[in-house]
Amino acid sequence: MSQAAALPEVIKQIERVDPAVVKQAAAYASSILADVAGRRGALSGRIAALSPSMRVAGPAITVELRPGDNLMIHVALAIAQPGDVIVVDGKGDLTSALMGEIMCQQAAALGIAGVVIDGAVRDGEAIRELGFPMYAAGLNPNGPTKSVAGRVNHPISIGGVSVNPGDLVVGDADGITVIERNKAAAMLPLAAEKLAAETKRIADIKSRKALRPGWLDGALRAAGVIKEGESL
Repeated sequence: MSQAAALPEVIKQIERVDPAVVKQAAAYASSILADVAGRRGALSGRIAALSPSMRVAGPAITVELRPGDNLMIHVALAIAQPGDVIVVDGKGDLTSALMGEIMCQQAAALGIAGVVIDGAVRDGEAIRELGFPMYAAGLNPNGPTKSVAGRVNHPISIGGVSVNPGDLVVGDADGITVIERNKAAAMLPLAAEKLAAETKRIADIKSRKALRPGWLDGALRAAGVIKEGESL
C-alpha cells in the first residue's frame, strides 16, 4: 500500500507556515512574491477576488471535492484554525456555487483569513458587503449538494499551481500567489530587494532620470534583435 493510500481522507493536523512569515509576507503585493518565487506560484487569472479591495494571507487548508458538492468545505471549516486560508480544488466547475453568504459568515466568525475556490460561489453582493476575502472562478445562483466524499489537507492542484497543506497563500487585487511552506521565509529578503528596486525604478521614471530600463539593450542583444555595440 502506498503512503498516500494509507493516509486518512481528512488530515486534521498539519505543519503551517510560520505566523511571523505570514505577517511579513502580507505586506508585499502578490506580484512581488510571484516574481521572487520564480513566477511559478501565481494561480490562473480566472480565479479572482470578488472585490479588488480584498486581501488575504495565511497558511493553506487544502480541499479536494467533486464538482458541485461542498461537503468537504464544511469539513475544512470544522478543522481550520484562525488565520488559515481554505483553498479549494473545485475542478473549475461553474454550474453550482460551492459557498455563499451563510458559509462566509461562518468562516468570518471562525477567524478564517479567506477562501480561494477554483469554482463558483453565490451571494456575491452580500460577500462583498461582509468584506470577507473570497477568490473564485465565477458566480452562479445554483446551490451545491452535500453528499460526496473528498479530501482535506492533501496536495491539490488549483489554477495551474500545486498547493500543499500549510503553504503560504497571499492574495490581492491581482490574484493569488502560493509559495511552498519550507521556502516562504527565504522569499522575504528577496521580496524586500525587489520592492526597493521597483520603488527606485518608479522614482527614476517620475524624475525622468531613467526613462528606459537599464537591462533593455542587453536583453535585445541576447535575443538577436540588435547587434553587439548597437543600441536603440
